[in-house]
Amino acid sequence: MNSHARLDERPIPFIDVAAQRRRLGRAVDEAVGRVLAHCQFINGPEVRALETELAAFCGARHVIVCSSGTDALRLVLMAWGIGPGDAVICPAFTFCATAEVVALAGATPIFADVLPDSCNLDPASCARAVATAKRAGLKPRAIIPVDLFGLPADHDAIAAIAAAHDLKVLDDAAQSFGATFRGRMLGTLATATATSFFPAKPLSCYGDGGAIFTDDDALAARIKSLRVHGESPNDKYDAQHIGITGRLDTIQAAVLLEKLKIFPEEIAARGVIAQRYAAGLAGVATVPRVGNESTSVWAQYTIRLPAGRRDGLAAALKRDGIPTAVYYAKPLNRQAAYQGFPVAEGGLPVSERLSGEVISLPMHPYLEPAVQDHVIAAVCRALGG
Repeated sequence: MNSHARLDERPIPFIDVAAQRRRLGRAVDEAVGRVLAHCQFINGPEVRALETELAAFCGARHVIVCSSGTDALRLVLMAWGIGPGDAVICPAFTFCATAEVVALAGATPIFADVLPDSCNLDPASCARAVATAKRAGLKPRAIIPVDLFGLPADHDAIAAIAAAHDLKVLDDAAQSFGATFRGRMLGTLATATATSFFPAKPLSCYGDGGAIFTDDDALAARIKSLRVHGESPNDKYDAQHIGITGRLDTIQAAVLLEKLKIFPEEIAARGVIAQRYAAGLAGVATVPRVGNESTSVWAQYTIRLPAGRRDGLAAALKRDGIPTAVYYAKPLNRQAAYQGFPVAEGGLPVSERLSGEVISLPMHPYLEPAVQDHVIAAVCRALGG
């Protein structure tokens, strides 16, 4: 038997969806049961109620829920008419969906670098990416900052760049809904904000789901049309636009309504867990810090190690029954589908370096102190701390 084994030998989940399910089991069952009783599985009353509650939560004027976080991004680009000949600035260190929607629109993603302390879009590299797009004969149309791992990007600096070049800002808050930047909630900082309710996200449903937040009345109306085949508000068989099937189904809305009730408590719990990680690991790894007068929802707890140490740590933790994950082992410019797209002048040195240094540890609101202590001790042993 491993001398460091825990008394409780149950596997440690990376994200414990089951613990939340046990807490909310009856409430969620009853919410789903109400949908099964009224049988309005598409655009039922829970969908409208969820949009109202999400707007109240973050302060956005309009919330349009939809089928996924990716479709949330895609619908905004469609509503703005972004397409061939246009360029959209994206960070290279993120999940591929951020650039994927740009390419699907026929536009060109231009990859910018990120900051080493936050892993979020570097405003200076973003400005260079705008210049790169113009030199390539493309028309810069938008910036998609990503609030990575739950921490907001520098939205004031990004907004200044957008204003200087007449660009839209689409905030990719797939990992960060519920966080704040200088006292303002995500969902209210950009021209439009998109989030995801994928089961691994801090606010999640039991399948795919997403939402768009905006204060722009005309944009909201167009997105509502686009998510249902571009239909007219008065005649669903008179398509005004070429759209998609991008609706959120009523059962998922019912689940989210129940989860939203406890979301503030879960955000607070994530913050406590992040603080305990930081205190326990600061001597052996580079731990994440929250700056810019922001708060994080800690979608992931990602530490950085010197190059060459990550695989050894992952293997040691696996032997101790502790799961890890790497977000992201390759920046987008090195992934096969995206290698042909331009990068900002000066390259992407931070994104390249981070891809070899980052590793994420178990993080969720129900991570018990004893289990977290086991994780911290195992990391310290493996790293010689």
